[in-house]
Amino acid sequence: MLGEEKILFSGMQSTGNLTLGNYLGALKNWVALAEEYTTFYCVVDEHSITVRQDPAELRRRARSLLTLYIAAGLDPDKNCIFYQSHVSGHAELAWILNCFTYMGELQRMTQFKDKSAKHADNINAGLFTYPVLMAADILLYQADVVPVGKDQQQHLELTRDIAQRFNSIYGDVFTVPEGYYGKSGARIMSLQDPEKKMSKSDENPNASIYLMDDPDTIMRKFKRAVTDCEARVAYRDEQPGVKNLIDIFCACTDRTPDDIVKEFEGKGYGDFKAAVGEAVVDVLRPLQDEYHRLEKEKDYIDGVIKRNAEKAGGYAIKTLRKVQKKVGFPEKVR
Repeated sequence: MLGEEKILFSGMQSTGNLTLGNYLGALKNWVALAEEYTTFYCVVDEHSITVRQDPAELRRRARSLLTLYIAAGLDPDKNCIFYQSHVSGHAELAWILNCFTYMGELQRMTQFKDKSAKHADNINAGLFTYPVLMAADILLYQADVVPVGKDQQQHLELTRDIAQRFNSIYGDVFTVPEGYYGKSGARIMSLQDPEKKMSKSDENPNASIYLMDDPDTIMRKFKRAVTDCEARVAYRDEQPGVKNLIDIFCACTDRTPDDIVKEFEGKGYGDFKAAVGEAVVDVLRPLQDEYHRLEKEKDYIDGVIKRNAEKAGGYAIKTLRKVQKKVGFPEKVR
């Protein structure tokens, strides 16, 4: 029940196709958290429109992502799985928090700088205030903990600063969230450039394994994965391509790097890559099968969307009303 456990909030954008890195690094680990926390998992579609989107495609991807959450094992009766855009409190709270966030803080955000460079023809105000909406996402549910990767730590620190600033003025309104580092997910790197993370926005289709890739495509991508000329399977920083493949193998089989290195001692990269590919196919097959089953269950997915939007909205409105009262907005006549 809400209030009896600590609250955890997280979400993913409904743009691009989820990768093996998204699954092994985050989604796979979310499943167990329902036993420890009251969980809110959001499809963050409002964040997606800082970059121009095709409306029909954005709706399709949002539904696909929500369905993938469930296919990956998130029980919608134990986890509140919902669309960000279906809970108006996200946008309403973001406006209020904008008034408690300083320009200098937003100008320091490295993701704003990176995305501005990538989308120089569309540097919009939403891209600039994106971190405030992220803060609203978290604070709206009074989240105690937020799973964060290295690229999101700066945003979480800003969220904490905003919450503490608001609390210092109006009292104990927001829970100040902590980063969740309990069970770190695998850090999966690009198959073509193992110095950078596997990304759903990578322009090279061979760099990423997508969750809905068929077995032949997965095997082909692993055959083309970058390794080196040393021709030995070793878990060392000097061989980043091989090390990444070992990390993927370990994440899919719960084995250790030492086990993998021993098994492939004296064997070539061809055998090794094939084994990694087969392990990934085996991990993704049940998820893909369940996704395809759920795709056909339109009424069921529609019911999940409706119920969980109501649940999230009911919880969010408590925080929003408290904040509105604190800043001096007139109460609604009921």
